Amino acid sequence: MIDLYCERLGPGIWAEPINALTNLAFFVAAYASWRLARQYHAPSVMAGLLIGLMVAIGLGSGLFHTFATSWARALDVLPILLFQIAYLWIYGSRVIMMRTVYLAGLVILFLIAAYLGRQFPHFLNGSLIYLPAFMLLLGLGIYHYRHARIEPTLLLWVTAIFSASLFLRSIDLAICKYLPIGTHFFWHLFNGLLVYLAFRGLMMNLSISEKRIE
Repeated sequence: MIDLYCERLGPGIWAEPINALTNLAFFVAAYASWRLARQYHAPSVMAGLLIGLMVAIGLGSGLFHTFATSWARALDVLPILLFQIAYLWIYGSRVIMMRTVYLAGLVILFLIAAYLGRQFPHFLNGSLIYLPAFMLLLGLGIYHYRHARIEPTLLLWVTAIFSASLFLRSIDLAICKYLPIGTHFFWHLFNGLLVYLAFRGLMMNLSISEKRIE
């Protein structure tokens, strides 16, 4: 059994009910994103990939907070990483119009930084692995503010939400004696909102030629 959060006090599969159930936020985000994609005729392949990864995040995290095993942890971490890479690749190639070689290099640097952050699992409750994602999101937020035609401040708001969710994830173990259920469940709720808003900012600012169902 992997015990990483305040709420888990024993080995049972239902020992983290709040942490498990709040992953429903990702399913809500996926449904809202699907409706948005249909409304704005977003490219189906790109939209489908990101929406599918939202569902995978909810499933993987829900399984991890239920079973708390190594295989469930892998299912928790992998979809999050894949969503980050997919989002970066789509935004970089379709909105920023980066050359493939530069974009590939950026993805490699991102993966290296995330790997290095993973080497300090006890620092900030393991949140250091998400620092590269925060920096990347901040950069995209600034670009989006300067160049987006629709809702230019949206990704900056997403960055602010991510800051709050990272903070609440990081303090979970530190406040156990004050709040036994911890704060990790806010990570799920805030990030459910985050992935929807990030999806919205991307899909509503694709080039006109790509705003059609492929």
